[in-house]
Amino acid sequence: MTHLQEIFRIAPANNDHQAAIRCAVGLGAPLLLLLFTGRIDLAIFATFGAFTGIYGRNEPHRQRLGHQGRAGALMLAVILAAALCARLDLDDWGTVVGTTAVAGLGTIATGFWRLRPVGSLFHIFAFAAISSVPNQPPLWQGMLTAVLTVGFSLLLGLSGMLVRKHRTEWARHERPRFSRVQRRLIYIDGLQYATAAVLAGSIATLLGIGHNYWAMVAATVPLVGATVRHRVHRGLQRILGTFGGLLLTALILFPGLEPWQMVLVIAACQFGAEMFIARQYALAQVVVTPLALVSTELAHPSDPLELLRDRGLETLIGAAVGMAVVVAVHLRQQHLREKHARRKQDQIGQLR
Repeated sequence: MTHLQEIFRIAPANNDHQAAIRCAVGLGAPLLLLLFTGRIDLAIFATFGAFTGIYGRNEPHRQRLGHQGRAGALMLAVILAAALCARLDLDDWGTVVGTTAVAGLGTIATGFWRLRPVGSLFHIFAFAAISSVPNQPPLWQGMLTAVLTVGFSLLLGLSGMLVRKHRTEWARHERPRFSRVQRRLIYIDGLQYATAAVLAGSIATLLGIGHNYWAMVAATVPLVGATVRHRVHRGLQRILGTFGGLLLTALILFPGLEPWQMVLVIAACQFGAEMFIARQYALAQVVVTPLALVSTELAHPSDPLELLRDRGLETLIGAAVGMAVVVAVHLRQQHLREKHARRKQDQIGQLR
């Protein structure tokens, strides 16, 4: 019962609606503009550029600008790498290799840049999704779309400065240096993300399931958390929330929405995701799932049944791999601690 209560517990709100509105507008407005100008082929670049608004959600305005600036720069680097790799016509294994590199390097970058959310989940998603898109638009157009969307997100992040009661002090805060132990932990995190990603992606590829990178994204979810139990709970929440989200996605996709209606659904799901992502991860996944799948359908229409099947299978594989990595690392650390304790006891015994 304790585990169930923790999995389904909803944390108190913390002005989540403010960040949710910014993120919904930051994603919805660029997509509507591209739709009305007939350039929906650039939607994927705008979507991932808009992810900049997810970072630094509750920080003072000056810190938020710096935080989102670093996050936007990293996302643009990932988008550029993905667009260049797409021109190499990577096969499924090439996607696994490239995405694994992004998983490790992205985690290290977010660690040293102190980005929140931590890890490289969004970068994995961005790289694999963009690099898998056939018939890429001209590179300069895709990157210009991403840059403009990042800039729009930065402006939205500062929009609270226009309202007196929401305005924060424009003061600089010094960031402390990393200790040697902290730097080592960042590199270890990068290795864990890369390991989970390559294992999940390899399994999905060997099984011949489409969208193998969804498994790689899901595998990184359990790697975030203060304790082993919390990390395993996140993996279970990912599975439960995704399957709830698949039911919601079916209700959205099967009626056959018009593109402009899909954009409104995407913006609404982005709002819902930001409302609950910090409070109840499983509930957030119920809206994150249609957010991801409707975005995919908007850019590249496909068979909805196949899309839903792939998402469900990939999530099961990825979450299981991620939880297995968490448990394996925990058991390894426990073994090393016990071994160190026995050695210390032996040394004390010899001295006596």
